[in-house]
Amino acid sequence: MISAPPVTSVALLLALSLFLGLAFEDFFARTDTRRPGGIRTFPMLALGGGVLYLFDPVHFIPFTAGLLVLGGWLVVFYRHHVGQHDETGEPNVGLVVPLVNIHAYLLGAITLALPHWMAVGTTVAVVLLLTSRDRLHTLARGVDVKEIVIAAQFLILTGIILPLLPDQPVTTLTSITPHQAWLALVVISALSYVSYLAQRYWKAAASGLWMAALGGLYSSTATTVVLARQAKAGSLTKRQAQAGITLATAIMYLRLLVIVAVFNRPLALTLAIPLGGLALAALAICALQYWFARPVPGDAAAPASALPATGANPLQLGPAALFAALFVLVSLVSKWITAQFGISGVYSLAAVVGVTDIDPFVLNLAQGGTSAMSNAVLAAAILIAASSNNVLKAAYAAGFAGGRETAGSAAALVLLSIAGVGVALATGGFR
Repeated sequence: MISAPPVTSVALLLALSLFLGLAFEDFFARTDTRRPGGIRTFPMLALGGGVLYLFDPVHFIPFTAGLLVLGGWLVVFYRHHVGQHDETGEPNVGLVVPLVNIHAYLLGAITLALPHWMAVGTTVAVVLLLTSRDRLHTLARGVDVKEIVIAAQFLILTGIILPLLPDQPVTTLTSITPHQAWLALVVISALSYVSYLAQRYWKAAASGLWMAALGGLYSSTATTVVLARQAKAGSLTKRQAQAGITLATAIMYLRLLVIVAVFNRPLALTLAIPLGGLALAALAICALQYWFARPVPGDAAAPASALPATGANPLQLGPAALFAALFVLVSLVSKWITAQFGISGVYSLAAVVGVTDIDPFVLNLAQGGTSAMSNAVLAAAILIAASSNNVLKAAYAAGFAGGRETAGSAAALVLLSIAGVGVALATGGFR
């Protein structure tokens, strides 16, 4: 016997098919050409597909026969429709209308056989794709071929290389696996890619402090250098440069917390208050520098959009491979130093890597590169690395800007560094 479907599933089927038909009719109401489908047709198709599915939910023979009948009718319609022309005089070669009809038919089986979020998600996606035609075509025309190449590189990093790498250690020198090393690279690349896309396609990101914030998501060190140079060249006001440098460091703290949380939630919980507090302190200093700093002559003359992009393609495969190699090297060095010098050695290494690139070190700690140590010690090491990096950025801020334009930010970074070491001492202690 055919088991009766839940009432909630039938109600959802009707609601989603009505929603799909309403969106379909509303979209094509702007044209004079009649298309098959709508607020009556789609519920009938969905109900028919659902009933045929219930007749044979194992082999789908009645359901498949109904799909073939619908497909044959759509072929007849399409052959006639393709010879006509739309409002612009172009041939009607689009497949959207037949595909929406097929989705309405499939919706019956999807709603009754699969979790409800699948039915809701696919229907909403179809409606958004249907009603966003003009915007999507405009976006497609505006995207450079370079952006497609970058997206392809990201898919290579995440969809091809990552699944192929083994998730077992390949050497006794470190517990980090090739899969973990590349996953760390993917996380960093994803953050950089988000920053890159925002800078290119979000107008607000190309002006004011948004650029500095996105630069901190990409690299606070690179952002500091760029802003300091712009301040020295006179294309950026003193308060913009100082607030931007401090803001980039505030974002760096939050970025480190997100990176750690992806791989090690207990460690992230240990770091939540220290890194969150340092980020809030940096944001407060940024606000003081931007809104309450005394303006100097010429401030109003500097354009608000002078903040430049901090990087080009963030997903080049050469730098990606270099990052992975550096990650493995840091893992090896960390394990050796831990074995030879214990906690004090890890703290010393944290201070040293802070003047280079702290991401591989932080990711190594988050993924268990020094598993013998407590989360408090690991959190202290991360705070020391971030503080050491702040000292480096303070030197960059003062040096590249000539020492005057960004002296306030240099001092703020030193204060944040001292605060970070103090918090590290309170968190993990020095031994």
